[in-house]
Amino acid sequence: MPTTLTLKNIPDEVYERLRASAQDHRRSLNSEAIVCLESVLIPERVPVAERLARARSLRAALPRGAFTAKAVDALKREGRR
Repeated sequence: MPTTLTLKNIPDEVYERLRASAQDHRRSLNSEAIVCLESVLIPERVPVAERLARARSLRAALPRGAFTAKAVDALKREGRR
């Protein structure tokens, strides 16, 4: 059985973004809030095989030797400046 939840003291910026998102998706504020909560609290489970396939595909698309240990270390040092 669904439960009722009342939210208080919602920051104006959060409310406005929720309202705009609801309007963009042609949903009520209530429905949009539920969709947002579900997307964060009940994330879609991606099977391990699919996750590995995606990673392998991304790795295959990179230029050979693009991310050597030396290159990664240089990028880390550059980011610390």
